[in-house]
Amino acid sequence: MKFLVSLVMCSLLLNGLASAQTLIQDSCKKAAAKDPQMKYDFCVNSLTQDPQSKTATTLEGLVIASTKNAAAKTTNVKGIVEQILKGKRYGPGIETVLHDCIEHYDDANGSLNTALASVQSHDYSTATVNLGAALDAPGNCEDGFKERKQQKSPVTNENNILFQKILIPLAFTNML
Repeated sequence: MKFLVSLVMCSLLLNGLASAQTLIQDSCKKAAAKDPQMKYDFCVNSLTQDPQSKTATTLEGLVIASTKNAAAKTTNVKGIVEQILKGKRYGPGIETVLHDCIEHYDDANGSLNTALASVQSHDYSTATVNLGAALDAPGNCEDGFKERKQQKSPVTNENNILFQKILIPLAFTNML
């Protein structure tokens, strides 16, 4: 009897994981078809590596999980910039740009938190506005370095990843 119960539980668990995987793949496919900046493979890989996304059963659940994921990445990139500042590993005139990047990441986190609350209250238009505002942060940081032309941004790769991580919940919210 225990074996039968275990077998049924395992089957239900695998079915749930397969459903989440299908939800992720289908949602990423639709989002990538609507937005040329969305990278399908990145979307699927990012979400399948996130435990909360893997258990989502609805598109709204994916929006919530991916928004939290984007906020965590924003905090991570901000920490990298803070470490660069502490280590004084930058060229002349770059300190101001790095501080500006930190402000952009703080603003993005505020916008992501507001977007998260908006999604949870089913106010998708407010969520979209705030996700769009957060999406500006990585580009604004990079623009600061481009304006200086003195040194390449030390966080270009992280900003590219952050952009994609924020684009995911934005694209999904537009599908709700």
